[in-house]
Amino acid sequence: MIAYSILDRDWSFLTDKLILVGILFAVALGIAAYSTLAERKIAAFMQDRIGPDRAGFFGILQPIADGVKSILKEEIIPGRAHKFLFILAPCIFMTVALMTYAIIPWGKDLIINGRKFSLQLADLNVGILYSFAIVSLGVYGIMIGGWASNNKFSLLGAVRASTQMISYELAMGLSLIPIVMMSSSLSLRDITEAQSYWHGMHWNIMLQPLSFIIFFTCALAECNRTPFDLAETESELIGGYHTEYSSMKLALFLFGEYVNIFVSAAVISILFLGGYNFPYMNEMGLSPNWVSILSMGALFAKIFFIIFVFMWIRWTIPRFRYDQLMKLGWQIFIPLCIVNILITGLLITLKIYH
Repeated sequence: MIAYSILDRDWSFLTDKLILVGILFAVALGIAAYSTLAERKIAAFMQDRIGPDRAGFFGILQPIADGVKSILKEEIIPGRAHKFLFILAPCIFMTVALMTYAIIPWGKDLIINGRKFSLQLADLNVGILYSFAIVSLGVYGIMIGGWASNNKFSLLGAVRASTQMISYELAMGLSLIPIVMMSSSLSLRDITEAQSYWHGMHWNIMLQPLSFIIFFTCALAECNRTPFDLAETESELIGGYHTEYSSMKLALFLFGEYVNIFVSAAVISILFLGGYNFPYMNEMGLSPNWVSILSMGALFAKIFFIIFVFMWIRWTIPRFRYDQLMKLGWQIFIPLCIVNILITGLLITLKIYH
């Protein structure tokens, strides 16, 4: 009987996780697809034009039309390309982009038929280290794709992208050390729960504004977004590291970039904007399931706001020169991060930060 009980518990756990994986996969692809429409609509609004509006009402079917077009287009592989690596590169890039979803707490636990259903695939006690380890693997997809294309422009775009990502990963990691010091944990759920005080408004952005600015800027660089889109400067490098790609392989690269934007917005929301916490969450007297649903809504509202800011910046700020980009990462952000760590340590020692 004990063996059957353990087996049933394991199967229930596995079933819950598989259901959550399926839901998150569908949500990730849906948001990535409709982020393309949102970006085009925001760009149109800022440029005083309409944007896509012929595929369904308000252009709502445009992402589906783009997806069908990508599937039906001819697959072209350059004759001198390394075929296996050329195909593998976009697969690596997309897979790595999706793997970060595993550690993100999407809301409070649900209670279904008296059983707790966690809205987090894995609550790792080294969640931040896991996220940085996975994000750093995305460089391989970019570098392999640029090299395997056997195109000097693709290779130059890949080198730019990889050096940019490696440079800003260091500042990004250093910017999070004060958050870890204040939360005394590397778990994203623990960091989220640490922001539940002050009636759900104990957000790290108010305690660590400099860390937020540095992390947000580094996230733009990691996602190759304007003003850090030197890897895809159409006027200089044609299309960057995916110049030779077409059809679904190109779609995987572009889709992966939007998935990365969604993941970055989720991580920023969790680390600095309270995650799934919202004002007076614990004082409303709601049932656990209602709190869970509202917490999910609060987190996604913050994520969509951050994504909007990403897109807003693209059509507002001009592109940096490459020397300016590297100077900002190495000579400005890293010293600021070190100073911020020292100040945070002093404030914790003086018990000003708890």
